[in-house]
Amino acid sequence: IKSKLISRRMFILTAAKTIVFCGIFGRLVSLQINEATKYKTLSDKNRFREWKLAPQRGIIRDYFNKEIASNEKVYQLHITPENSPNLETLFFRLKTILNLSDKRIFYLKRKIAKQKPWEPIIVSDNLTWSEFSRINLFLHELPGVEPIVSVARLYPDTSTAHLVGYVSQVSQKDLQRKAYLKDMSVGIAVGKTGLENKLDKDIIGEVGFQRYEVNAFGKRIKQIQVDPGKAGENFRTTIDLEVQKFTSEILEDKAASVCVMDIYNGDVITMVSSPSFDPNSFVHGIDKKYWKELISNEKKPLNNKSIAGLYPPGSTIKTIVALSALENDVWNPKKYITCTGLTELYGEKFHCWKKKGHGPMNMRSAIQRSCDVYFYEVARILGVDRLSETAKKFGLGKKILNGFIEERAGVVPNTAWKRKYVGKNWYLGETLHSGIGQGYYLSTPLQLCLMTAQIANGGFKIKPRLIFGEED
Repeated sequence: IKSKLISRRMFILTAAKTIVFCGIFGRLVSLQINEATKYKTLSDKNRFREWKLAPQRGIIRDYFNKEIASNEKVYQLHITPENSPNLETLFFRLKTILNLSDKRIFYLKRKIAKQKPWEPIIVSDNLTWSEFSRINLFLHELPGVEPIVSVARLYPDTSTAHLVGYVSQVSQKDLQRKAYLKDMSVGIAVGKTGLENKLDKDIIGEVGFQRYEVNAFGKRIKQIQVDPGKAGENFRTTIDLEVQKFTSEILEDKAASVCVMDIYNGDVITMVSSPSFDPNSFVHGIDKKYWKELISNEKKPLNNKSIAGLYPPGSTIKTIVALSALENDVWNPKKYITCTGLTELYGEKFHCWKKKGHGPMNMRSAIQRSCDVYFYEVARILGVDRLSETAKKFGLGKKILNGFIEERAGVVPNTAWKRKYVGKNWYLGETLHSGIGQGYYLSTPLQLCLMTAQIANGGFKIKPRLIFGEED
């Protein structure tokens, strides 16, 4: 009986040992084989650090290959919160090294609280060489800190500010609107207006990275791999920078716009909006004082008057009125109208700009002297709907540049337009106002430039072009 009891205990003990051994062996197999990738990844995460590199933004040049938007090297400081065991201590150290203000630290903490811990934030996007050197000297004491050598946009001349636009730090709105920004590195600058925004997807480039082996303190030991990424595409514009500068100087201190276009192919030679602003001030975050100056300026320097400013076309539309009357065969160009300085319609007086009148006018002389009374009569006979149809053929009342978010379409009124947007019927007196480019008519300077170019080339349709080689 005693022998059987011992044998039974030995069997239970051996079975227990076997179960424990099998469990340990199974766990070892699981760790070594099944979960090898997981733990290798964790090990590599402690051993290696990877920094994304912002790609070099493409260069924008004028027709003669002069740079109007280029790049310069800058030094930045990023923080990845999950890699820092104590953010309070880290900010205390950075405050002494970089003289960060309490207000800036508060802003950074609030930003960290709103985003994922593995998403980096920018502490500074434009460090001096001295500051950058100090950060690298104390890097082993700053877990989670990533000093970055990057590139920033540089605009050599302010005369192209509205045309080229500017870049600034990516916002949540940008991330929602531009899907290609999702995998971009932190600190990437995106186009906000002008050509910078229009060409952003092609000009921004592809992100690269640097991979380093680090020690237990997070200090870099050696560089493992570098992928410089891919620079953005370069673009050549139709703009002549010298003409652009000259035009900008002429318009200095004036609220105005000048557009010059090739009448045969639509190439925009110059497109100036005055007053201008310094687009470089937006690259690293605009100063509050300068921002207030811009938005409080009554001449509206931030408004691209060439494509976003809406103005009555005035007498510039008289050629369209004449053309529409001839096209619709409702007027004899040799017919004379006597201008006495005003005309009357149902008791309402419509004045000419020349109070004493121009005397007898036919179409040629009326265009030469811009006689209002003559075109009142032509418009009355023509009618606003037919005038509207011709005006639209020449580019009025619609956007004429592709991809410019700031461009506005303007207004070419007719009877249906007034019923829809004003809720009232059209009156004959309003047709007379339309005949001299007043009333509801609104156009941008570039639309009027296109209209005039198409009249000058004999009526051939052209498409305004800013990028050389871009097809309609």
